[in-house]
Amino acid sequence: MEIAHISQEYIQAVKDIKSAILKSRYAAAKQANKELLKLYYSVGGYVSAHSRDGYWGSNAIETIAKGLQQELPGLRGFSARNIKNMRMFYEQWSPYINRQMLPDDLISSYTSTNYEIRQMRSAEFPIDDFMAVGFSLHMEILTKVKTLEERLFYIHRSANDFWNYTTLKRQLKSNLYHKQGSIRQTNFNHTISDDDFKRKALQSFKDEYLLDFINIEDPEDVDERVIEQSIIQNIKNFIMAFGKDFAFMGNQYHLEVEGHDYYIDLLFFSRKLRSLVAFELKRGEFKPEYTGKLNFYLSALDEYIKLPNENPSIGIILCKSKSDKIVELSFRDTSKPMGVATYRTSSELPKELRDALPDMEDLKKLL
Repeated sequence: MEIAHISQEYIQAVKDIKSAILKSRYAAAKQANKELLKLYYSVGGYVSAHSRDGYWGSNAIETIAKGLQQELPGLRGFSARNIKNMRMFYEQWSPYINRQMLPDDLISSYTSTNYEIRQMRSAEFPIDDFMAVGFSLHMEILTKVKTLEERLFYIHRSANDFWNYTTLKRQLKSNLYHKQGSIRQTNFNHTISDDDFKRKALQSFKDEYLLDFINIEDPEDVDERVIEQSIIQNIKNFIMAFGKDFAFMGNQYHLEVEGHDYYIDLLFFSRKLRSLVAFELKRGEFKPEYTGKLNFYLSALDEYIKLPNENPSIGIILCKSKSDKIVELSFRDTSKPMGVATYRTSSELPKELRDALPDMEDLKKLL
């Protein structure tokens, strides 16, 4: 039977069953990850108790890893390095997790451990988020982040925003925890009267963004369109750099005012702000004339595009560098809410390091 001749009832059945399958797979993946974390935590505790008290000799973990490979040929995830990671995983988190996370067959093996174990209050320790994050992400957080509050922040974001390993690394590299909501130069104080909207707007943008998917030799030597196209080709990464609440509406977004055509570099809609957000991309240093142009764009968006139940449109100028005083004076008499942020790209490695990296095509051949 051809698909065109299938009744709507059958088509709906396919959709329903497909949805059930996907939900089941997701639930199974979550449960599998949870069980794997429990196993790694348990093994880490076992290894910690026996290796830290001097009971095991030197190279014990390497010997055990080789023995496991002999007993279980093809076993993955239990190299000497990863077993040490399991030990770190246990030692870093054991003060905050009770023994209920441990499989019964290993609990009795190290009940004499000196590490304090207590159960955090559920509001204090997000156990569901913790169990939803993969082990490789946990290790990246443990090795790159030192404070408990910051670790829990990245665990929560990884779980709720469905970050993969690459996304987490990018957010860690951009120092998201310390920079989120840290945009310094805006005119929000005198252009936004609603305090709640103002607070959310300040929290939604950062002072600097790491756009490491833009790979150009020198941003100041290329047209803004080149940067724009790099962003369009990596629009998912760009949205993730700002947050999951941003929906992409288009690049070179067309506005017509009294028969004249105008184009906004990038236009988004923020669900959190309930506001249109226009981005103007500048390859070099901030210039005062940028604010007048953006102020006009925002007025046009509010006049022709914004819906009655939405908040006023916001504009962000993304440039390579800026003078704080010039931005301050440029914002002084503006009427529409806007801010200025800077960005860094992947090319901003020391030249000697960039020259040492292999050509991308050569690297693909090697892989």
